Amino acid sequence: MTFRILIVEDEPAIREMVGVALSRADFDLAEAGDATEAMISVSNEIPDLILLDWMLPGSSGLEVARRLKKDELTRYVPIIMLTARDEETDKITGLDTGADDYITKPFSPRELVARIKAVLRRTAPKTDEETIEANGLRLDVASHRVTVDNKILEIGPTEYRMLHFFMSHPERVYSRGQLLDRIWGSNVYVEERTVDVHIRRLRKALSRYGHDRLIQTVRGTGYRFSTQR
Repeated sequence: MTFRILIVEDEPAIREMVGVALSRADFDLAEAGDATEAMISVSNEIPDLILLDWMLPGSSGLEVARRLKKDELTRYVPIIMLTARDEETDKITGLDTGADDYITKPFSPRELVARIKAVLRRTAPKTDEETIEANGLRLDVASHRVTVDNKILEIGPTEYRMLHFFMSHPERVYSRGQLLDRIWGSNVYVEERTVDVHIRRLRKALSRYGHDRLIQTVRGTGYRFSTQR
């Protein structure tokens, strides 16, 4: 799976240096030079992680972090703060704002990539568990069997992969493009409307037990799996 990283940094030289390092590490990249560009980029496609400079023109990186953590669509996106401020109080402020890590400038590209991978591992859902369960819906990874209150749910292989992905990544919103990449793979050409077709099939199967509401449409963005209404 390829992770998408948003770099929010107003200095072009640093953006380029970081971009080269992340490209070599096989990350997909998006860039923004200020808070406004960052919010536009996030609204177009929610990244898997954000590298966020503290000192930005206009709104600061702290303000961007606060806005992202207050929004239900982006509150679970991990953030790494990049800054020249190395006082302990500054680090505590950044972490209290919602950042998952804090890297002071200057930093080496190798360290940055290692810290990004560490945060992604730390914040990634556990997908190697034997079973995943939510509201009586149970997915057994080993047997590829889905049950609702111990009754077997008959679904196709694509719907199974989709449900497995959703249940492994609850409360996160994914666009159709992101779902295509993670469920079908980035090397397979499939139209985005195919996602809608399989969403309908999965909901139809879940509706027999009243669990279709767990697959929620987020208007203008995509879909999420949530036990909250």
